[in-house]
Amino acid sequence: MTGTDASPAGNFIRNIIAEDLKVNKNQGRVVTRFPPEPNGYLHIGHAKSICLNFSIAAENQGGVCHLRFDDTNPSKEDIEYIESIKEDVKWLGFDWGEHLYYASDYFEKLYEYALQLIKAGKAYVCSLTAQEIREYRGTLTEPGKDSPYRTRSVEENLDLFQRMRAGEFADGAHVLRAKIDMASPNLNMRDPALYRILKAVHHRTGDKWCIYPLYDFAHGLSDAIEGITHSICTLEFQDHRPLYDWILDELKTPCHPQQIEFARLNLSYTVMSKRKLQELVQEGNVDGWDDPRMPTISGFRRRGYTAASIRNFCEIIGVAKRDSTVDFALLEHGLREELNKQAPRVMGVLRPLRVVLENYPEDQEEALDCQNNPEDPGMGSRKVPFSRVLYIEQDDFREDPPKKFFRLAPGREVRLRYAYFIKCVGVVKDEQTGEVIELRCTYDPETRGGDSPDGRKVKATLHWVSAAHAVETEVRLYEQLFTKANPTEDEKDGIDFKAYINPHSVERLPSCRLEPSLAEAGPGSRYQFERLGYFCVDPVNSSAGAPVFNRIVSLRDTWAKIQKAQKQNK
Repeated sequence: MTGTDASPAGNFIRNIIAEDLKVNKNQGRVVTRFPPEPNGYLHIGHAKSICLNFSIAAENQGGVCHLRFDDTNPSKEDIEYIESIKEDVKWLGFDWGEHLYYASDYFEKLYEYALQLIKAGKAYVCSLTAQEIREYRGTLTEPGKDSPYRTRSVEENLDLFQRMRAGEFADGAHVLRAKIDMASPNLNMRDPALYRILKAVHHRTGDKWCIYPLYDFAHGLSDAIEGITHSICTLEFQDHRPLYDWILDELKTPCHPQQIEFARLNLSYTVMSKRKLQELVQEGNVDGWDDPRMPTISGFRRRGYTAASIRNFCEIIGVAKRDSTVDFALLEHGLREELNKQAPRVMGVLRPLRVVLENYPEDQEEALDCQNNPEDPGMGSRKVPFSRVLYIEQDDFREDPPKKFFRLAPGREVRLRYAYFIKCVGVVKDEQTGEVIELRCTYDPETRGGDSPDGRKVKATLHWVSAAHAVETEVRLYEQLFTKANPTEDEKDGIDFKAYINPHSVERLPSCRLEPSLAEAGPGSRYQFERLGYFCVDPVNSSAGAPVFNRIVSLRDTWAKIQKAQKQNK
């Protein structure tokens, strides 16, 4: 952990654990787990769970957090996802040490548990089709109906289940179901499926198995096998808790973890469903799971977010019992605060406009002192070359300036950052399009460093780069992936969430000019481009001497404005 991390805040889960420790429940042990399904990349909602589970374990003496892959559905799982999950957890700053587990490690034990339930008359093999099972299940207001196969004898169920394992039946021919209560008000207790036939090759067990446990069956039993004390889940598992407890109670497992639910993280202008994120990837709406517009941990990492900023964000939003949506601006606000202290300042021009200083000697060059962070002298300074031909931003010039536009215009004088005052004395245009392609300016040699000895003032300071020394590269400007705060809000009306994809979520600028110090910037290096925002060297598309930059976040702090407005309204 770094010194920038927020201190762990008290919450109802930490309070429960503290009370358990007071009475020596679980012999004073605290064992948590993070149990992802390896069927996609982790997103920032998972980061909240990672931070919570690993932090709680670390806060308590002898506490341990397991990383366990719930790999019970080989048709959707992949080694790529497993490796990405490991990388994400480590990048966030957590280490599972020796406690790496897989539900597939327990397949034989889980099968034995299933046999125990059958022998106790608590499970049966059902031969209804999936559609028939849904029809028999009932609704929230109507009880379900018993399956006609519910009365099969223990001997018949054992025989059928063993033959299911032997591979005698086709996918979907039978399922093993718990025998609980088809009239239960909780639909999850209406004889839920425990095992299904799935003739798919597993990434770890190969073709040894053709039946696989359902998540609800494998989850609680894996917790019990590992000696988990507190099984911390998101709220969608609250209605599954009675089944979690029923399975462990019926099997009389030596360890019965306590399942505790908390509200998942919902973030504005994004989606938090791995299925929907996979849809975006598969349909080519984004450039992969690690696309910098994606809310995946790998996407945030590639865009340039720091692990500390995400940990701090997860701590700040806290742990609650009710679902809510967090404004994306809060995440950006915390990142700006961190980068403002850490990221060195540099100059880059994203949309170059050529400037020729007519009275600057053609063969002259000089190196100007530029501070790496004016707010922190300890970060030192660097030399930036200055010459007769420069680039400034196109937006920093107007031939016919509107009111309150104080930057460069014909006959107007401005300051160049760390350099000189310059004055526009001429404009060169493209003969065919009329577009301004070059400015003719003069400079005042008495204003080196950006101040005038005669005390005259200018109203604007512009960033710039020397044309002869500039690094030409691509810069990508990222915005929110969706135009609507809740992209899934209208799905009930038949409007697909992808209808709200932002067509301007990325703008690629291929001919940007950056100061020469950035030529050898390494992958992942972060900078503040003065007046433009915070940028990071893309670790995927950059090469030696040719960095590609992603905008991490703009300088505009929406959250700060939100807070200010809230204070004014009080």
